[in-house]
Amino acid sequence: MFPNGVTVRIGYGWDSHEFKSGIPLKIGGVILPHNKGLGGHSDGDVLLHAITDALLGAIAAPDIGSLFSPSEPKWKGADSMIFLQEALKRVGNVGYSLVNLDCTLILARPKIGPHAAAIRARIAELLKVSTDVIGIKAKTPEGMGTENAAIAHVVVLLEKNKPKQSRSRSDKPTTVAAKRS
Repeated sequence: MFPNGVTVRIGYGWDSHEFKSGIPLKIGGVILPHNKGLGGHSDGDVLLHAITDALLGAIAAPDIGSLFSPSEPKWKGADSMIFLQEALKRVGNVGYSLVNLDCTLILARPKIGPHAAAIRARIAELLKVSTDVIGIKAKTPEGMGTENAAIAHVVVLLEKNKPKQSRSRSDKPTTVAAKRS
């Protein structure tokens, strides 16, 4: 699928959702305390959507909207974890794995700082990686007219998996019997 010799791939994803009353706020797979949630056809998890698109983009796969069409009723209210797991499976199927994930959230409220560690831990769990390869940053829109929305930007770095080496007969360790006197 990829040119010979390509050992790393970079993907970029972004998403945005408007705040709506009456639904929980879910960011990075974590429910955050807030008086509004993010609207969307699925659960509106802006960060998991952006990560999903970044993973898919890195392997030149169709985007999240093509794979999980918002016009399909079966995805109404779906947990975004499903989308992320499918993207991760596709990454593995073409022989790559995640090396680094850098995420930036842009929203006025709630403040992400107090929740960043929980979000990192949940994303690490979902992606089956260590938290030390995940960066979570948050910025405020500074009065730029996006007070009623959350935006996520994500960059991923993937690396080609090393081929598993099998032992031939001659590679097997040998034992030398101790000499008896």
